[in-house]
Amino acid sequence: MKCIAIGILSLTCYVAHAQQSTIDRQAVVRRHTIHINKADSLSSLSIGNGGFAFTVDVTGLQSFPNFYKGGVPLGTQSEWGWHSFPNTDNYKFEETLRTYELEGKKIPYPVQVKEPERNKKAADYFRVNPHRLQLGNVGLEIIKKNGQPAGITDIENIDQQLDMWTGEINSRFTVEGQPVQVITYAHQQLDVVAVKIVSPLIKQKKLVLTIHFPYPNGEFKDVGVNDNNANKHTTVLKTSLPPMSGLPVPAGEVVAIRHQLDTTQYEVQASWKQKASIQKSVAHHFIITPEAGANTFEASFLFTANASKKKLPSFEETTRNSQSGWAQFWRSGGAVDFAGSKDSRAPELERRMILSQYLTKIQCASNFPPQETGLTYNSWYGKPHLEMHWWHAVHFALWGRIELMENSLDWYATVADGAKAIAKRQGFDGLRWQKMTDHAGHEAPSSVGSFLIWQQPHFIYMAELCYREKKTRKVLDKYKDLVFATADFMASFPSWDPVKKKYNLGKGLIPAQECFDAVTTFNPTYELAYWHWALNVAQRWRIRLGLPRKEAWDKIINGLAPLPQANGVYLATESTPDCYTTDRYKTDHPAVLATYASIPGSNQLDTVVMKSTFDLVWKVWKWEDTWGWDFPLTAMAATRLHLPEKAIDALFLPVRTNTYLVNGHNFQDERLTIYLPGNGGLLSAIALMCAGSDADKTPNPGFPATTWTVKWEGLRKMP
Repeated sequence: MKCIAIGILSLTCYVAHAQQSTIDRQAVVRRHTIHINKADSLSSLSIGNGGFAFTVDVTGLQSFPNFYKGGVPLGTQSEWGWHSFPNTDNYKFEETLRTYELEGKKIPYPVQVKEPERNKKAADYFRVNPHRLQLGNVGLEIIKKNGQPAGITDIENIDQQLDMWTGEINSRFTVEGQPVQVITYAHQQLDVVAVKIVSPLIKQKKLVLTIHFPYPNGEFKDVGVNDNNANKHTTVLKTSLPPMSGLPVPAGEVVAIRHQLDTTQYEVQASWKQKASIQKSVAHHFIITPEAGANTFEASFLFTANASKKKLPSFEETTRNSQSGWAQFWRSGGAVDFAGSKDSRAPELERRMILSQYLTKIQCASNFPPQETGLTYNSWYGKPHLEMHWWHAVHFALWGRIELMENSLDWYATVADGAKAIAKRQGFDGLRWQKMTDHAGHEAPSSVGSFLIWQQPHFIYMAELCYREKKTRKVLDKYKDLVFATADFMASFPSWDPVKKKYNLGKGLIPAQECFDAVTTFNPTYELAYWHWALNVAQRWRIRLGLPRKEAWDKIINGLAPLPQANGVYLATESTPDCYTTDRYKTDHPAVLATYASIPGSNQLDTVVMKSTFDLVWKVWKWEDTWGWDFPLTAMAATRLHLPEKAIDALFLPVRTNTYLVNGHNFQDERLTIYLPGNGGLLSAIALMCAGSDADKTPNPGFPATTWTVKWEGLRKMP
């Protein structure tokens, strides 16, 4: 009872009285300071502020992007950085549509059509465009005694640390016995990277900085190393000096490099404390050479879509800004301390927890839903997936940092017209939220994504978390129109089954477990439960606002098909009674467990049947064919079922996609070397395992009491 008392106290007092904290937060964070002592392509480190991220190699900058391209790439991305290749063939989005006859309706979906050829190319174009940009690399070039630039194998005696309490990357190494120290920070409000370099090589004019601009490759994965197509973009240096003069730029003066790609334009602006010269060496490659005479060089780099040249914050200013911003972040919201636990896995879980908070803060806290690889490199062309938004953002609310979730929740209002157009085109009411999209809310053609529906209740879930946190009329008024329009679609989507006299979900859907056929699948268990729960929440919003219940919603709530089951377990879908005996249905996400994981029991869920379902899934699932958020999902289901040992075991299943790298990233495979839904899901699972759900009365329901010592504060209960 002691642990839960501490947690309850902090829920009411922590924000206002941080000095009363019972956890030494700085000590917990700093015992997981990242240490790197060798060049490893999977061990790059990132700094950032939520809407901007800058990923570095062992030099503390982006000196060797080609070495890291197969690991965690050296990306520079901002929430504003997007580009489209010219639509020279005048493709129309309508050319991606294919009409399906489903439940007596003709419904058009944008899919990856294979023929005719023009339609295929149209689908390809709208999947690729727009795409997120790799904005450029800022690196070091060190000249060896033989006059050649140092390679990655010449970087020796590596001692690199990321202090997450301050956001500082401190990199020390030698080249041919000469020491180099690089300290790197990111500004917490501006897209600014500031760097301080200390080395005798500066005085010897054997160390220079480089700025390089790649061209987008237009592929699923863009790691920012495409040096082809030099004639398709331009870079222009703007200074007060004559072009190509090579004269030193005075300290504090802002120079700018303008990068133009078709209709996209942005700048990298730079200034430095000491004098230096800047010149273009080859196409899209610039060299900054500090003046000889000192062993120290400080510089700031701003990535911006705004061409105005204002004074940039200095290295000292950015240092103070980063240190203050990160201390404020760590002192806010929730904290968990596993010190004293007998389970040998506790330190590793704590490491994953701290690093996941750091990574999601810099990669997933912008004004837009993030892509699955955040602001490091492009996957799926840099586009967000709205069914993953829950996994990226909900943990912020559960950890008492609701404002970081609300940053991207507000985006839905800006794309509601597009969601309304999708619903109208398909003959439904309300808003059908996009799946694979971009910041403007465009819909990307997909033979899977276009049929997903489980992103639909997410908005209601997140809006409800906002209300639970603040309990004000202001929250209700802010989100009510979108909540109600979301529910309107949900009520219009099910089809009436005249035989069973129930409303079915489907056909014409693919569940969260994406291995099912869109045309024949109906009544997936998780979606039935989530649909039922979210419509009930929407009705509660009406009641809170003094409005009557909506009859159309109640018709679905009361008439929705029951959760399908056979032989004492829930099925993945009603249309697949062989889901536990056919191998293809035992792969991908074990979404049937989500029926009682992120949401409470709904649509007459039977916990005895759910427990049997959990046991069967644990036994027969092909865990090697799962994704990073499936393990937190399983842990959440185990927690709700009061199986704490299984909850811990789920978080440590020895599966490749459950790997957490030294930098904290959730590794999936060579294509997805980082996967932020895994990090966000882990944090949501830990919040539930500590604080429980509304129904939990026992402390720390997800942790075995005999082997785990769990101290927490500032966490919120899950619904």
